[in-house]
Amino acid sequence: MSQVSTQSPKHCANKGLNFNKLYKRLFFASSALFTSVLSLVLLIWLILRPTKPEFSIKQFDIYQLNLSAPNLLNSSIQVSLQSRNANQKVGVYYDDFQVYAVYKSQQITTYTSLPPFYQGHEETNILTASLIGTGLPVAPSFGYEVGRDQAAGRLVINLKANGRLRWKVGTWVSGRYRFAVSCAAVLPFGPNIPAAPLSSKQGTECSTTV
Repeated sequence: MSQVSTQSPKHCANKGLNFNKLYKRLFFASSALFTSVLSLVLLIWLILRPTKPEFSIKQFDIYQLNLSAPNLLNSSIQVSLQSRNANQKVGVYYDDFQVYAVYKSQQITTYTSLPPFYQGHEETNILTASLIGTGLPVAPSFGYEVGRDQAAGRLVINLKANGRLRWKVGTWVSGRYRFAVSCAAVLPFGPNIPAAPLSSKQGTECSTTV
């Protein structure tokens, strides 16, 4: 006669409890490993804390800036913008980069998108863009403001840029951060100066926020 062995409910409960303990240990071990890796990445990030990219205007040419109707503006601007990554150990991916021109708080060109690019350690790039505006609505005071600047002998146009970038440290790449750039191009503009083209060659530093 064969003997049948049975396990008591208490024994089964203890066995199940052992499995629960094993799962908990694996969970805590995985959590500890993840926390350690995250802390290491954060520590490296704090040590290498990247500085903001530096921008400056190298060339700014206005080929057209006139009203086709009382409140409609046509504009054509060519700009060369220098971009510099001052970081020694951090690279920059520019995923989105849009440039446009502003005069007296009024946008006078449409957005021009630049191709995505990567900027290595302490690398400098020259970015060129053609900014165009056709029939853009402007305030009724636009012509008056331009006349005042012509009488003053100078025209101030603001160059704006915005987009999103990522930082690269070794093989690690951060999430996307929004950035904004603001520059001021000062061009000679008087009664004896031809209406176009107006040119300015300068190394004016721009303000950058990330």
